[in-house]
Amino acid sequence: MFESVSIGGKGDAQAVVVGIFKGGALDPRARALDTDGSVARAAARADCTGELGRIAEAYPTGKGAPGRVLIVGLGDRARFKPGMLRTAAGAVGRRLAQTRDARVSVELAALLGDRAQKGARLKPEVAGRLFGEGLGLIAWNYDRLKGKGSGDRPKRAALHVRSSDAAFERGLGTGLALAASTNLARDLSETPPNIATTDYIAAQARAMAKRTGLACRVFAGDDLEKERFAGLINVGKASENKPCLIRLEWPGVRGGRRGRDERPLVLVGKTMTYDTGGLSIKPTPGMAGMKRDKDGGCAVLGAMHAIATVVRPARRVVALLAVAENSISDEAYRPDDVITFRNGVSVEVTNTDAEGRLVLADALIWACEKESPAAIVDIATLTGGVVTALGSTFAGLFCDDDRLRSHLERAMETTGERFWRLPHDQEYRDMMKSQVADIVNSNPNRKAHPIQGAAFLSYFVEPKVPWAHLDIAGVHVSESDNGCFVKGPTGWGVRLLAELAAG
Repeated sequence: MFESVSIGGKGDAQAVVVGIFKGGALDPRARALDTDGSVARAAARADCTGELGRIAEAYPTGKGAPGRVLIVGLGDRARFKPGMLRTAAGAVGRRLAQTRDARVSVELAALLGDRAQKGARLKPEVAGRLFGEGLGLIAWNYDRLKGKGSGDRPKRAALHVRSSDAAFERGLGTGLALAASTNLARDLSETPPNIATTDYIAAQARAMAKRTGLACRVFAGDDLEKERFAGLINVGKASENKPCLIRLEWPGVRGGRRGRDERPLVLVGKTMTYDTGGLSIKPTPGMAGMKRDKDGGCAVLGAMHAIATVVRPARRVVALLAVAENSISDEAYRPDDVITFRNGVSVEVTNTDAEGRLVLADALIWACEKESPAAIVDIATLTGGVVTALGSTFAGLFCDDDRLRSHLERAMETTGERFWRLPHDQEYRDMMKSQVADIVNSNPNRKAHPIQGAAFLSYFVEPKVPWAHLDIAGVHVSESDNGCFVKGPTGWGVRLLAELAAG
């Protein structure tokens, strides 16, 4: 959509963005821009409905007037929710990509300030952050692999945004930075599996850690055997792209006891660079798009980027990415195999396409045994069942710890990345029992399919450790242009996990 989006830019604004609610009037700041009555006339036109994301334009004349005023609808004032600003920003971004105005001033603070009606009232910095996120997210594009067959690559403008309200402009900067971390995850998601191999993911993690001051260690080869990472070893052994476990750490407040000594928040990401299903091979329609089976790990990597560059929390944060490719060869693990994990739990493999939970098990065990976690949150494209249950609107959340769940819910309210709590119960754990081992990795009975995945993982988390599992199989990709997203990966979870760490 844009080559880049940044704060500032030299010269007068070429376009100004103002807002209007359905049935509402222009705010004082918008009226001040109206040097010749053109803005008022545009606001009175039939096409200026105030519906969310609907844009009307005015072209004021006179000294100091911007060439274009975009009047963006913010919807019904009584039903306004802060996250709607991201949608409005997405609409503005699409229009600016067409007009190619490079310097834009966003003037929404007055409309949403102290005099706004309750419900539509936002602190300027918060409003700026939300709008900045929307602009940054809609700016994402991935056409670097297009070749001569596509003709010349489109020339995209570098967009510079500002605001006359200093707090709103600070928020814009924060929002753009959070979107940049999300877009990092989207880039990795979209990268095809012949490029984004397990070694590639490890190299990207090392490079990002070096840029941002994170500590990074990669467990591979003999290290996997030494640490008895049975899931990674077995799932990954059929592929020439060998598995690894990536550990990243944000140290917290540098030089402070709190940063060094407190128990960390641990983020765990399923990072399957490609999933054929293994010997339980997927049908052809189910295999396309499996490059995105790494999106849980991509989200964790993006979240760590945001934590290191934007949030910079006082607390320690550790990330564990379980990275493998589920392929097919004479080395492949099989249905009927029994795998014993380092915590002593034995697993009968009934379906090699239920591989993500096996590699996550390694990371969860390590987190409990080695990290002394304050809490663990894992995120994964784990089950098709959660898509059946919740569609593409909500992720599935499994969390029995009230405190951790409330922190996640507060983060959700800020970031708009929505989840719905699904149940945990001993009966679901019992569904996973095996006749020849402790548990199976997949019960052939499809009842409670998304819950089966969470029930399996619970065997690898110590009971006293607060733990949440997020199944993002329905929300990690957008199937069409919508709101502040274009068709493709959404980076779901980056901002949620960063916000959780901030709290």
